Parts: sequence; structure tokens; C-alpha cells
Amino acid sequence: MSINKRVRQIRKSKGITGTFVAKKLGIAVQTYNGYELGRRSIKASTLEEIAKILNEPIEKFFEDDLHETEKLEQII
Repeated sequence: MSINKRVRQIRKSKGITGTFVAKKLGIAVQTYNGYELGRRSIKASTLEEIAKILNEPIEKFFEDDLHETEKLEQII
């Protein structure tokens, strides 16, 4: 799963709106929506701020990618 999709999934699971996160970041809602929809790249510093807002360790946004990589290595 891509980081942008993981951000959206975690945010939704917590019942937090994209508008709330955008306001906390001090950016336009459209900009934040662009992050979640994959139309904009999320800078590491922005991802760190999103993690703080969602009260999650930044590693949480990479978990699925890491597990997929481990599975591929085990098959090979």
C-alpha cells in the first residue's frame, strides 16, 4: 500500500477529517487532499507532522510496504 493511501486509511480509522488535518498543518484542504489522493508528493517533514497530528509513529505509514518486501524476499 502506498504511503498516501496509508495516511488516508489511518486518518479515517481514527474518525479524523482531512479538513482537520489540513488546518493543523496550516495548508489548504485541496493540498492535503492531493497528498492523500497521490496527486502530490508528501515531504518527509510533512509526513512527520501528519504522524504527530494522528498520534502515530511515523513507521506506521510504512508497515505494509515493509511486510510486502519481506514476503517477496522469502519467496525468492
